[in-house]
Amino acid sequence: MDIGLTNLNEEDVTKHLSTAQSLITRCVVLEVDDNKSRTEIAGTRRRFVSTVSSTGTRKSNKVELIKTISAVSPNDTMLSIAQHGLVYKSRRGIAVALAIGDVYARQTALESLAARNAASPLSGDKAEQYRGLLEASAYVAAFSFAAYLLQMIEAVGEPANDVDEPDFDFDTPQDVLKTLVAGLERAIEGSADDVVLMARARAFARAALDGLLQRKSRFSGLGAFEDTHLRLDDDGFELNGFDVAPGAKQKPLIMTFKQPDEIVGNHIAKYQAMKLAKMLMAYDFDRQMNPFAELGGFLFTFIGDGAPGTGKTILIQMIAGMINDYCAMAGYGFHYENFGVDQISSYQGKSGQNCKQFVTNVLSSRTIGFGTVDDIDQVAAKRSDDRASAGQQEVTAVLMESFAGATTVIRGNCSFGMFSNYPENVDDALRQRAGARWLVDGPQTRDDYIDIFALLAGKNHSIPLGDHDLFEAQAIQQAVASAYADYIKPQETGLQKIYDRFMEDSGEPGSMADVGTYLHMIKEAEPRFTGRAIKNITDAIKMRAMDVELPDEWFETPEAFMHKNYDEKLAMIKEMRSPFTMDMVMQEINRYADSEFRYTDKSDNAGVEAMIRNERLRERAAREITELKSKGHWSV
Repeated sequence: MDIGLTNLNEEDVTKHLSTAQSLITRCVVLEVDDNKSRTEIAGTRRRFVSTVSSTGTRKSNKVELIKTISAVSPNDTMLSIAQHGLVYKSRRGIAVALAIGDVYARQTALESLAARNAASPLSGDKAEQYRGLLEASAYVAAFSFAAYLLQMIEAVGEPANDVDEPDFDFDTPQDVLKTLVAGLERAIEGSADDVVLMARARAFARAALDGLLQRKSRFSGLGAFEDTHLRLDDDGFELNGFDVAPGAKQKPLIMTFKQPDEIVGNHIAKYQAMKLAKMLMAYDFDRQMNPFAELGGFLFTFIGDGAPGTGKTILIQMIAGMINDYCAMAGYGFHYENFGVDQISSYQGKSGQNCKQFVTNVLSSRTIGFGTVDDIDQVAAKRSDDRASAGQQEVTAVLMESFAGATTVIRGNCSFGMFSNYPENVDDALRQRAGARWLVDGPQTRDDYIDIFALLAGKNHSIPLGDHDLFEAQAIQQAVASAYADYIKPQETGLQKIYDRFMEDSGEPGSMADVGTYLHMIKEAEPRFTGRAIKNITDAIKMRAMDVELPDEWFETPEAFMHKNYDEKLAMIKEMRSPFTMDMVMQEINRYADSEFRYTDKSDNAGVEAMIRNERLRERAAREITELKSKGHWSV
């Protein structure tokens, strides 16, 4: 089942192919005269500009898109694969856009008004209504064509940044598509090779979408299309109302998924990851809200830290695998995306655009989303780091605004995970936007190491197991209860001193005032323990109150839970929650504060080690200089 899905039929697209073919072969458009000659002045790369103003006048322009594309390789009479692909996708995009315009006409009164107008011209209010709907239909067609090109065109290399939006004419769908074809021709004209051709075509699609979104408020009657979810299966093309389309055609998720029983250690992180996968599946597509987001305890952002090789990557593979399996069963769309160092660009502003597109893709309310930023200390820089690139600083700003900005809306359909071996190198404000801290420390006990060796060794041997109950230590409920119990007292030395002083002065905490006193004592020792830290702790406590183990039976069939309406899901979850206790409060305070002290200690230790190393090098250099002088080999 796909919520609110409208499938475009191939025959609906095919009937517009002749019109689309005529538009890319040759069409005439009226454009605003920009007062610029298209002919270069001999010996220069500049064009003649008349001193007589003609602003506001229009001139006819003959557009031959196929001829312009073939001019990229003038010495070859045949189109290259890239050139043919652009011709085909342009024609296909026009046909798809006209078919979507037909869908809009059927959704509104446009179809019946068009039939009445064909019989006898409309007048009065009906004529005005017809004109408004026709212009709205043109807007829908233009948006669909630009979105189709953006999804279908795959460009390599750095994007073009000097492409202008088209001169839109919204009289009818065909008129606006003519202006888009003219704009596309103008964008690709003079491309040096196929790489530049595709980059400029893709940049034009983005510029057209941006221009359309700026003009959206001018049109009435677009509300009927806002919640439309369209798919053309043959092309893999999707359109979710006027949400900006993903930057590339959606591809099947290819990943080596891991099962929970393939992860040894990391008990709390694994347990919360399993809970997160089930939480996401409670999302209601009609209401566009998740009961967990309403009741409290939904995990929108989290950060996982640990030494290299402790299991951060397989944790990502486990979460993505569980969500992918649940979505496949329920018939929901699932979008996984990782933002990495390869998306940091040398072009100013492009890194921020890439990051914003990553966030937008994951946030799409029509799919279940999971976004990761692996090695975030390399991708997003501290704002105080003057050695970081401008692109890294842009990414930091975008993530901070997206995760806890003024316009951030948490619907409960997606979650973002940040992972790092060196979280102390992440900007403090960005790190504090992570609602949960997962310590990914890998196997710890003797039983853990026996379990992981037996798991990875496989069965191609006859070596006996010995005196050990295999995987008993990995029983999730028992392991998690033990792991949480460890946090009744802090783990980090710095926090232990504060905790001991608090217990000596106040005794066992029993009231809100006691908790506030403990928090204030932590704040005095750790300045980064701000109000946002308290919010993250209270969110974690609420999550513990919602620490319900959603029964596996709910996820064996879609009808048992996932396809129920929002109110039914809310009632089912409410029945399972319980109030939180003082033990939970202290455990979550200690877990969160431990992480801050751990980051501070790691940062301080790294600084101390660097100073020690520099001092050792200075002493060694002094000794070697003395030896050179004694041998007469030293000269200034």
